[in-house]
Amino acid sequence: MDRKPEATLSADEARRIALRAQGLLGAPDRRGGVRGVLRHLGAVQLDTISVLARSHELIPYARLGAVGRKTVESAYWTGTHAFEYWSHAACVLPIEEWPHFAFRRRAYRVRPHWNHELPDGVYETVVKQLRTEGPLTATELGGAKNGGPWWDWSAAKVAVERALMFGEVVCVERRGWRRVYDLAERAVPDALLHDDLDDLECLRRLVRLAGQSLGVGTRADIADYHRLKGEQVEAVIADSGLVPVAVEGWDKPAWADPEALATPPRGRHRTTLLSPFDSLIWDRARTERIFGFSHRLEAYVPRPKRIYGYFAMPLLSGGRLLGRVDPGREGTTLVARQVSLESPKAVAPMAQALREAAEWVGCDAVRVERVDRPELSAPLAAAVSAAVA
Repeated sequence: MDRKPEATLSADEARRIALRAQGLLGAPDRRGGVRGVLRHLGAVQLDTISVLARSHELIPYARLGAVGRKTVESAYWTGTHAFEYWSHAACVLPIEEWPHFAFRRRAYRVRPHWNHELPDGVYETVVKQLRTEGPLTATELGGAKNGGPWWDWSAAKVAVERALMFGEVVCVERRGWRRVYDLAERAVPDALLHDDLDDLECLRRLVRLAGQSLGVGTRADIADYHRLKGEQVEAVIADSGLVPVAVEGWDKPAWADPEALATPPRGRHRTTLLSPFDSLIWDRARTERIFGFSHRLEAYVPRPKRIYGYFAMPLLSGGRLLGRVDPGREGTTLVARQVSLESPKAVAPMAQALREAAEWVGCDAVRVERVDRPELSAPLAAAVSAAVA
């Protein structure tokens, strides 16, 4: 039975709490840097697509501004600060959370994914090779692919990815986006390298972390953050440390981080472009509920059926989602291939966001190709010109 709500929040209060929890309201934690962003969010999603930059670079950029891209890479993969694992999707996670994914490692050991058959001895051979020669890429372990489609992995690649899922191997570096693998016993600090926590303790921790990262959310929101099952959240949420709340306009019960309720969210809003994989908006239903904004990644949608473009990046400004842009690059020109604006008020923030993004990726010009509202095309072009000048 649901507990009685301890507080009632307006929709606007819930929106502001969510923005602060995601590091997009208030002064950025520059001393914490990229690692601080990772710890604050609890998970940074990885993806192969690179337009302006890869998603794991765009996420700290949205919060900190023009942090150097080499700084981003070293923050994730230098030293024992983070590990890659399956959370919301393939994510970079703070190394402190290694023990709390023991429940998932155990589940994978019982039932490996991908349904790939491994010849006898291949798994053991890969682990032995890493022990004696590592760190190594899949190619160095015997080849990443068999020569067919991207999912047609070699036996060595299947084996090392399975070892990663089991927790015997970790990714310690990325070279040209290829994972570099090493044994967990060498890469994970001794104090964290264990599976001692039972499933319920792991789940309590991840539910609490999700609540802190979201600020406030429904059970489904909280489950989606680390891709937990509904029944897993249900089993632990009452003693996770989160408190039940009601949010005006939400048709489901919600839970909040008590620290998020302790002080009203105040401070400067970021104006920035968001990766489609940003944790503020990766849950489409939550994004629509909080911002009234329909967001969908169309990279895998056939071109004729796309509405907003291949990698449409939402524009965040003033705590609202005001539009989106499908960007590209031609030499040192950032190209806004398609711009969608919610209202004329979005023109100036979009121009600012395009200028800042261009500077960050080393472009010295911005060109707008198409605006979905023709009457805003000239004002946007003028604002972009003024911003670049």
